[in-house]
Amino acid sequence: MTEIKPANIKLPLFLLAFLIIAAISFIIFIPYKQALVFEYENTGKILAYIPFNEEKAFKISYTHSIHLSDVVESYKITEDGKMKLYELMYEDFAIGMPENASEGEVFEQKEGKYYIKNMNRIFPMFDLRVGKVRANHTVVFKEKGYPLVQFIEPGTWTRIKTKKMNLFQQLKGVNVLE
Repeated sequence: MTEIKPANIKLPLFLLAFLIIAAISFIIFIPYKQALVFEYENTGKILAYIPFNEEKAFKISYTHSIHLSDVVESYKITEDGKMKLYELMYEDFAIGMPENASEGEVFEQKEGKYYIKNMNRIFPMFDLRVGKVRANHTVVFKEKGYPLVQFIEPGTWTRIKTKKMNLFQQLKGVNVLE
């Protein structure tokens, strides 16, 4: 009968420990969850995020700084992870608002509001300075509004984009839905 030497046992234990550490690292650091992220300026530091499941559409609503009227931008996430502005709703034709639809788009007036529909404006990301006074920037997801000032300091420049996040990033950032 052969005797088992301690050296023969150490190698499998070392290999097992290595595999466990590698698996944990894989779970924590490999991006897997697509989300709408709000990053601090252009640093990549995630301030807040909204994880996507089946629903991959959101809106940004705010009060226009000059006319003090409501504006709602509606977005869908494309297959390649970009944001498609597909509809714009506003209440006034003043400074900073379009007076008509572009080619291929549809302009409608309904119940005192103006709509530009059938938009196809694609953005890999866009920047937003969270309003300090009246803007009340709110992200609307699944018909529920989340004011950004609850998660991001007013006046902060944020970069909004989609990104696959790993578990470590999710733990560091603020999940807007929670």
